[in-house]
Amino acid sequence: MADEDSDAGSQGEEMDLGTYEGERNGQQERHGNGKAVLPGGDTYEGMYQNGKRNGKGTYRFKKGGYYEGEYLDNLKHGKGTFNYPDGSKYTGNWANNMRNGRGEYHYVNGDVYEGEWQSDLKHGKGVYTSTDGTKHTGTFVQGQRHGPAEIVHTDWTFNGTFVLDEMASVSTYRFPNGVVQEGQSIVPPKKLGDGEDKPDEEIEQPDGEDGPRPVKTVFRPIGITLPA
Repeated sequence: MADEDSDAGSQGEEMDLGTYEGERNGQQERHGNGKAVLPGGDTYEGMYQNGKRNGKGTYRFKKGGYYEGEYLDNLKHGKGTFNYPDGSKYTGNWANNMRNGRGEYHYVNGDVYEGEWQSDLKHGKGVYTSTDGTKHTGTFVQGQRHGPAEIVHTDWTFNGTFVLDEMASVSTYRFPNGVVQEGQSIVPPKKLGDGEDKPDEEIEQPDGEDGPRPVKTVFRPIGITLPA
């Protein structure tokens, strides 16, 4: 059944749904499998329940990018993949339209974060791998590195602690030749992967960030251990 109507919903794009073709319930609400073409040119194809997106579906933006996964009352909720218009991609768990739980984010520059999320931010245990192979394993709090961490590079291994995205206290660098350097690393605050905070469906434009920006590290030596 096809028609043109303006059912109300919880999201901005739901104020005028444009055309719809699909199943309905006894109250003539969208219910079951269907396809909607929104006035702006975006489309949704998938399951509805009592007039709202519920279950699996695919939402495609006219300007590029699409979400494919589970919905609950018009919100991304459950497992799903969001391919952003700028080429970045998130696959994992969603709750109330935000990245929540475990998920994997691929940045435009090739960096990858795999771990826990909360309210669209890296939060909990995770691993951030840069394109040069450097791997940061540790804990994140509201998008910032916070707590014990290990950074493995081809030329060295770092063990230390971060406080609100800054390396703090005594840290250790281990080198392939067996040399161990202890000291205090001081790094200006920065965010790993600022680019992952993409807007929601109503605004699909990327914010232009390409992952972590390089920062200068000040390392104050305390001691050195030479190989036996």
